[in-house]
Amino acid sequence: MKKAPLVLAISLAIFGLSACNKAPDSETQSKTPKATEVVASETPNAATTTQTQAEIATFAHFSEQFIDALWTLSPTWALYSGKHINDGYLEIPNEAGRNNTLAFVKAQQDKLAQFDKAALTAQELIDYELVSNLLSSMQWEVERFKSWQWDPSSYNVSGGFAQLINEEFAPLDERLSSVLARMEHVPAYYQAARENIDKPTLEHTQLAIMQNQGAFSVFSDDLLAKAMASRLSDEDKTLFKSRFDASVNAIKQHIDWLTELEKGLTPETARSFRIGETLYEEKFAFDIQSGMTAKQLYYKALDDKNTVQAEMAKITDKIWAKHMKTPKPVDSQLAIKALIDTLSAKHVSRDKFVDEVRAQIPELIKFVNDKNLLTLDPNKPLVVRETPEYMRGFAGASISAPGPYEQAANTYYNVTPLDGMSDESAESYLREYNHWILQVLNIHEAIPGHYSQLVYSNQSPSLIKSLFGNGAMVEGWAVYTERMMLEQGYGDFEPEMWLMYYKWNLRVIANTILDYSIQVKGMTQAQAIDFMTQEAFQQQAEAEGKWRRATLSQVQLTSYYAGFREIYDLREAMAHSQGEMFELKQFHEQFLSYGSAPVKYIKQLMQQQ
Repeated sequence: MKKAPLVLAISLAIFGLSACNKAPDSETQSKTPKATEVVASETPNAATTTQTQAEIATFAHFSEQFIDALWTLSPTWALYSGKHINDGYLEIPNEAGRNNTLAFVKAQQDKLAQFDKAALTAQELIDYELVSNLLSSMQWEVERFKSWQWDPSSYNVSGGFAQLINEEFAPLDERLSSVLARMEHVPAYYQAARENIDKPTLEHTQLAIMQNQGAFSVFSDDLLAKAMASRLSDEDKTLFKSRFDASVNAIKQHIDWLTELEKGLTPETARSFRIGETLYEEKFAFDIQSGMTAKQLYYKALDDKNTVQAEMAKITDKIWAKHMKTPKPVDSQLAIKALIDTLSAKHVSRDKFVDEVRAQIPELIKFVNDKNLLTLDPNKPLVVRETPEYMRGFAGASISAPGPYEQAANTYYNVTPLDGMSDESAESYLREYNHWILQVLNIHEAIPGHYSQLVYSNQSPSLIKSLFGNGAMVEGWAVYTERMMLEQGYGDFEPEMWLMYYKWNLRVIANTILDYSIQVKGMTQAQAIDFMTQEAFQQQAEAEGKWRRATLSQVQLTSYYAGFREIYDLREAMAHSQGEMFELKQFHEQFLSYGSAPVKYIKQLMQQQ
């Protein structure tokens, strides 16, 4: 799972902090562009050259001012993107903030409407559509989806402070000054949050309690000691201590309030975490931008599930006798599950889990370089670390990447240690991320998956594409690299590796089926666990974690499969059309050169050349 600045952006303006998210109301959705609409020529004819060049310059100016205006609206989003314009300001998530967001949206939409889309190049037109999508989704979040009312987990000040403390983009004293200024509004921030929260879901309330408790890993004695040992003035040190204490008390007060709130919530009486078909389709249209509806993708996933299960059955037939001493069951699913259960016993010990992830990164780098699959920049650091406490509880592994303004900053591969798990849960988790699947996970999250794609995205000449990228493209690329690496010989074509890859890929497919079934079709927890363990061959701990994730998010789980399918199909089509002229490395680098644009737009650009 990628956790980059765009993820933060999806939770900002909605709550008055200013930012974005995905999905239109019914009127906006009717205006959502089809893939076929982005067909403007890259080289306009001579009769319109002068006019087009003027339009491009004008649009370039618009793009520049749009980004600057957005950073003014949301300094926290700017901070996460590596743009330090007002790091010491913490936005208050109140009604005034939401009104400012809506005013910003209206002003920018009016400016965007002045452009003649037919006069823009294909590159500019993609930026146009990305900005349009972003603005509409910001409005939709505030006025229609309203998760700022029912999702208490959206309110947590830790991230911005952690960014200031941990990222060495400036001298420590300067960053501590920003921390000092930012702490002034922490009490008001949580007061506004409590005023916003109305009829929340039980699940998001529980997550909010857990993650705000993790805030004390940021507001720690270590932070206070750094401030007292810094070159801040004595007056500022006294003020720092006062605001630090006030911030800690505000967080504690908020946790106490949430805890009391939780006592009155039950699965039967609280707001349902299920958003229903209408909102789901709207959110899907903005988040995924694939040209398909959520329902269409759901049925496509059902078909692919059957195909993958058939491939797993073939491999099981081939290697059953090598690993099993009992007769193979007639039921292929029982046979696959039994073989996977046996193979899954091969895994790292729980205390070495993070260390093993760290040790595999150099091996992946070597394979990519040896096979000449992608140019990797050795000067772009990747740091494997234990997931910070304030980020835990959602995904076991994720990437936190710098924005395009701080390309030299660290990219963090967050891996959650298993310290807090019972022996039974840890063993189930380790069997899920066994010897083979842990390698596939590292391909996905690190190299040549999320880490590599985000480095390329930051180098895109279009800041719009880098900053406001498409989640399905980002996740789809990571899933695509898993299969691509095995196709190129990673794992020496070992059938066990391919069996586990298919199990992992089946999980991607199952994510789409699961998310739609839970959010739209009312799938119960028991049904979901049974589906994941019996049909997708997942371990109990993984299935329970995925259920939790599906109750806390919507649509995002479909992005993996949607993006993968589009990227893989594009590669196969181009390989077929180019024949012997097709070069895999060239395809990869050209594909990644367009930033994190939706795949349907990248496809048009690549096929025009």
